[in-house]
Amino acid sequence: MNSFKTFFLFTLLTLLLVAIGGYFGGQQGMIFAFVFAGLLNFFAYWFSDKMALAMYGAKKVEEADLPQTEKDRLVRITRELAQSARLPMPKVYVIPSPQPNAFATGRNPEHASVAATKGILQLLSDDELAGVMAHELAHVKNRDILIASVAATIAGAIMILSRSAMFFGGGRDNNRGGNPIVMILLLILAPIAAMLVQMAISRQREFGADEGGARISHKPLALAEALKKLHSGVQRLPMQNANPATAHMFIVAPFSGKQALRLFSTHPPVEERIARLYELAKHM
Repeated sequence: MNSFKTFFLFTLLTLLLVAIGGYFGGQQGMIFAFVFAGLLNFFAYWFSDKMALAMYGAKKVEEADLPQTEKDRLVRITRELAQSARLPMPKVYVIPSPQPNAFATGRNPEHASVAATKGILQLLSDDELAGVMAHELAHVKNRDILIASVAATIAGAIMILSRSAMFFGGGRDNNRGGNPIVMILLLILAPIAAMLVQMAISRQREFGADEGGARISHKPLALAEALKKLHSGVQRLPMQNANPATAHMFIVAPFSGKQALRLFSTHPPVEERIARLYELAKHM
């Protein structure tokens, strides 16, 4: 069901991109929109992982400012889970932030990295940490990192094309005397719609990673307890250098405060995620 919903949302996103390009540039506009999105996707596919790790100052576990016991603990748990999931051992990084959080990145399982903050290592028990790292490995196994990158770049292409049309005119619309009200609505609503679809894709992949992580670790209740602690920890210690463009990567959104609208959240409500994990535990 998660895969079907993701496919449906991707179809909406692609159709929106085609509609923007076609409306303002006809067939040439559609071709330009596809080529532009393709170039952005190529860049995201090869370089998004390095950019994300650098953005948060992540260091390979051997170089991280941690006691050796903590380094060994993180590597041991990750290796055991990777073997359980039948995945290659990912590169392991530590982010020097007191906020408890974690994310995975990389274009495929053979080039994956997982990153945990110093705060999460200090907060969680071994079972809870295993639940979190299994969640991240589920993202790797499901290729969610690639899916999120493609969704983000298509949404970005829609926003850039809309802004370009606003500054340089409506192209085909101007030549054929189209309705300027329709053009203005498209310019305003298309980027919002693209953002909402991108966030909906992110939420569906989080549900899938929760379930996948619970099955990899065989500890759904430990992951549920970890989510409770992480949600509380984010409220106490918001990440100062968190970027909204990469918020979807973390296991919980790194920003403090209650989100005003669920539609604009990159993550499902923690309460709903926990409830699903409790339900899953009954059947495991």
